[in-house]
Amino acid sequence: MSVRVLPDFLINQIAAGEVVEKPSSVVKELVENALDAGADQIVIDVVDGGRTMISVIDNGKGMNKEDLANCVLRHATSKLPTDDLLNINFMGFRGEALPSIASVSNMVIDTNNGKDSNGWCFEVDNNEIKPSDWESGTRIRVSNLFGKTPARLKFLHTDKAEMLSVLDTVKRLAVARPDVGFVLNNKWFFPKNQNLIERVISVMGEDVRGQMLEINSVSSSSDMHIHGFISKPTLRRASSIDQYLFVNNRPVKDKILVAALRASYMDVMHAREFPLCALYLDMPSRNVDVNVSPAKTEVHFLEPTHVRAFIIKTLREALSKTLNQNIVNNNFEKTPNAFEMPMVQTFFNTNTTNQNNYAKSFVASPKVSVENIHIPTNSENITTTQTITTESDFDMPLGHVIGQLNNKYILAENKDGFVIIDQHAAHERITYEKLRTHAIKTQPLLTPLVIKLKSEDVDSVLSIQDELKQSGLHVDAFGENALAIFEKPADWDLNWEVCFHEIADEVRAYGHSSRLNEKLHLKLANYACHHSVRAGRKLNMDEMDALLRDIERTERGGECNHGRPVYKVIPISELDAMFERI
Repeated sequence: MSVRVLPDFLINQIAAGEVVEKPSSVVKELVENALDAGADQIVIDVVDGGRTMISVIDNGKGMNKEDLANCVLRHATSKLPTDDLLNINFMGFRGEALPSIASVSNMVIDTNNGKDSNGWCFEVDNNEIKPSDWESGTRIRVSNLFGKTPARLKFLHTDKAEMLSVLDTVKRLAVARPDVGFVLNNKWFFPKNQNLIERVISVMGEDVRGQMLEINSVSSSSDMHIHGFISKPTLRRASSIDQYLFVNNRPVKDKILVAALRASYMDVMHAREFPLCALYLDMPSRNVDVNVSPAKTEVHFLEPTHVRAFIIKTLREALSKTLNQNIVNNNFEKTPNAFEMPMVQTFFNTNTTNQNNYAKSFVASPKVSVENIHIPTNSENITTTQTITTESDFDMPLGHVIGQLNNKYILAENKDGFVIIDQHAAHERITYEKLRTHAIKTQPLLTPLVIKLKSEDVDSVLSIQDELKQSGLHVDAFGENALAIFEKPADWDLNWEVCFHEIADEVRAYGHSSRLNEKLHLKLANYACHHSVRAGRKLNMDEMDALLRDIERTERGGECNHGRPVYKVIPISELDAMFERI
């Protein structure tokens, strides 16, 4: 068969297969064009999930007759004043959206740039432009979607499912631009010039109010700025539906950003749960390539490792302050925690001499394995001395102890109200953080452990050799198709072949791997869970008071290792309301 030059209509339909996957893709492209035109109010109407009609009206600058004729030509765009693809400052730039949409539907465009004596109406199917009474901005109506390619209709979901996809698209664009007003089907309203946190609440739901942490940080090299909001670990979803990520105000679903977000919450949230976020990463356009796919939802970073490290550091710093803002603002002198002070006897010891020896050895040892830490079980006796509650206890964030409920919850009172503390969750976090802050004890192997892998997997693992060494794993090549383990974390018996396959897969997908760190986290978290004060154990006043003081000094003390809350505060005003004292 000879080489054939495809006709334009077929070229556009092929391109539409990449750009126009479903009705929400049409909405995304049309709304992004409206934003690029400077609109601050956009009205979207969708009928039958988008298959019957999609209408987008904006109050942007509009087009003249010449631009209107050119806008549906393939690769015609007003958003690339030069030929520099590394200097893109608009949502769109490829010049594919309108011709692709028009090739699979019926399209009518009404526009007015405010300079001509009248507006213009362009019926794309007839290639006819005529004067109209359209006053300002632009309206694009897309009807009979995929009517020209009916085979693709069978791949659409139900109208309700397609409508939910449209709503999700509009929400992402609304979070990207809180300065712009959006109306969808006269049912969903997002007013323009909305405060960012209010826009986040209107998109994600009222349950996020008061549960989001503000992020605002500039990288040490001043080439990146991240801002926005992330949820406290106690607020999570069963899916990633409420994760909104933006690069230079462009909504993206980037694997580097998603992986960094997951790594940031690794030790405060279960792996099968998802935090909420609206995060905006700003960086020079030359440091990120947005010309990756026609949908423009993927990007490539010039320095992905630098981006990932900056995001993780910023988010973890914010999460470490979630116990209580009172703790952050309270300038009381930091004292050693229960592992380092004589009060450790409150939890762990029947013999003061042995306790002090334990505490000293723990602090002195540069490398600690969890198997070398002795934390007595609930059956051991506890010796304490009576403490006297002072007025200053009221000023502590978690107040002073007043009792124990059901041998499970510690009850306390502070200056703000009534505090309930989950004793197991609190001690679990204390134990985990102490384990986590010490270097990993490693075990040199007399005979290296050889793992056979494909050559590309060997190369992938060795590319992060230094990162693995920080996690206690020293590996090197053993020929072209194998790795040798010369040193590993002590007492670790993993299926190393499976582990290295997983690490190699992550490196190829994300440029890094957090698999070993996740396994270490799970090991420490499980150990902390199984060796902490249990629910059902009766504690005396000294024990409970020591636990409260320790959790106040502990990083990420507001949640246990699984993301459950450690404590709840009921303000006096809420108690008064319960008893109708207001």
